[in-house]
Amino acid sequence: MVSPSQPSLHEVDWSKIPAPEDDGAARHLTGLAAPDVVLAATDGTEVSLARVPGRAVVFAYPRTGVPGQISPVPDWDMIPGARGCTPQACAYRDLHKELTAAGAARVFGLSTQDTAYQREAAERLHLPFPLLSDERLALAKALRLPLMEVGGMMLIKRLAMVLDDGRIAKVFYPVFPPDRNAADVLAWLQQDRRP
Repeated sequence: MVSPSQPSLHEVDWSKIPAPEDDGAARHLTGLAAPDVVLAATDGTEVSLARVPGRAVVFAYPRTGVPGQISPVPDWDMIPGARGCTPQACAYRDLHKELTAAGAARVFGLSTQDTAYQREAAERLHLPFPLLSDERLALAKALRLPLMEVGGMMLIKRLAMVLDDGRIAKVFYPVFPPDRNAADVLAWLQQDRRP
């Protein structure tokens, strides 16, 4: 989704974007076991975070845009936490090797967009990890993830979680600026090495 004021999906002037505030909507997540909810992935598999062995990183985002398409929501950039899905995903792509070297057995993106929409983004952005579709909000509701309604769409607010054998060990929320999130997660992984 392209904004007339900032037409690039990759290069964003974060000083012109309102930062999200910590509304406390993710405080309950640390320590929870992921529910056994199966989600479609862009690599053609089905994934239940409850069954992923080892350490997994999941970054959730509202929705990715498509180059050249104007946002269906007026003033998307002015919604705190909305803008930045592509830069966030690209940062995880660029640090993927470092994240796995620091102990992340798996990395996943997560949104409420359908798998076909996500697949276009995963292929276009050359993501080395799958995106998970929670289009029915099954995982979001089971975990009570922070949500926002925008333009008639229910979207997950931007956050990241580190899971150890299906249990949430660390939550990053709110996330801003989005393109720095992967580096913040990497720094935490490097300090919290598992045996």
